[in-house]
Amino acid sequence: METIAEKNAGRYNPRKSIQRARAMKAGSREWRLEATEGTYVWATQMDRVRLIRKGLPYETIEVISRRANLPVKQLLNLFGVPQTTYNKKKKDKDLLSGRDSEVILVLTELLDFGIEVFNHEEEKFQRWLKKTNIALGGATPESLFDSLTGIQEVKNSLNRLEYGNLA
Repeated sequence: METIAEKNAGRYNPRKSIQRARAMKAGSREWRLEATEGTYVWATQMDRVRLIRKGLPYETIEVISRRANLPVKQLLNLFGVPQTTYNKKKKDKDLLSGRDSEVILVLTELLDFGIEVFNHEEEKFQRWLKKTNIALGGATPESLFDSLTGIQEVKNSLNRLEYGNLA
């Protein structure tokens, strides 16, 4: 006779996610963005503001591209940056605007959170980013990466998943 634990072995157990979410709210969180120019680390909103004001290198677009499994060209379209401009600014080691730097930092936080929600199964999370989502008005999560409001909606959807609601 099969035990309950054996029956539920292949099922998703939300308890781990709920415990992790509670622990994250209680403790401090630190985010990291690795680039050849250096590592950008922030733990508070004010740390993020400092990085936004300083600006991030254009290369960080490629870092986000790899983490989200999105083509660089797609991210450039979201940022409204032509490929030739991107190539020149990256070569010249120019910095992104404050708005674009902020989007990169918020996307980093979102991608880290999403990977945690999907229990560190990056491929599952990346597939979820590409699928249309009823909770997002039929849009794919990745299509909302062009604005801070869109990114927040994706995060809200991940929060609902974290707590066992459909998203």
